[in-house]
Amino acid sequence: MNTQSPLVLIPGLMCDDAVWTPLLPWLSGLALPVMVNHGDANSLTVMAEHVLDQVKGPFLMAGHSMGGRVAMEVMRLAPERVLGAALMDTGHLPLALGEKGQEERQKRQALLDIVQSQGLRAMASEWVKGMVAPSRLRDAQLIEDILLMFERKSPDIFSQQIQALLARPDGSDTLRQARCPVALICGEMDAWSPVSQHEAMGLLLKDKPAVQVIKGAGHMCTMETPMAVASALLEWIEKC
Repeated sequence: MNTQSPLVLIPGLMCDDAVWTPLLPWLSGLALPVMVNHGDANSLTVMAEHVLDQVKGPFLMAGHSMGGRVAMEVMRLAPERVLGAALMDTGHLPLALGEKGQEERQKRQALLDIVQSQGLRAMASEWVKGMVAPSRLRDAQLIEDILLMFERKSPDIFSQQIQALLARPDGSDTLRQARCPVALICGEMDAWSPVSQHEAMGLLLKDKPAVQVIKGAGHMCTMETPMAVASALLEWIEKC
């Protein structure tokens, strides 16, 4: 791999550079990290177009959570520009039909209601309970870092990003048609985007890659166990 290739780092719901910063000491040696922000976009496709506008030429990319879905949209829109994609703690299916889909809508609406009635920090305090490994809920610094990250956004941005997620496209065909090396990385204890979900994604890819499971981590694996995540990313980068 050309060590001068940009490595575009795409954050998830209400996340920013803080998701990726713990990894930079390891990643900077093999690529040129470029951290992006979604602004006030309310569509995953618009977010993907924003990524393509920010980076010139071919690039590697890693997307975490909602950022993984954005990365798949980038792959769909401009496959010729993507040298490799790491999809982390994410999923590929659209909103489910029927009761399951309605349940997701209700869960997301409940968080929006907390934002409106109690503020972003209160919502993030509830959200984070299922987003890190249970043992890390006692890690005051980790939890504070996550809460502060959410507080740097606005209620309007949260609403826009929820809208984008509920209208998410089906990424199945994008995975089937992927031309580049794809890594699937997931926290062992991710309850929102579990390992099994990534295994299903792997079956759609031509080379059927094994999921790289980050031991002891939940959904926010980049902040929980950065060294292990960086190691998995470096292994993938070397294949690109």
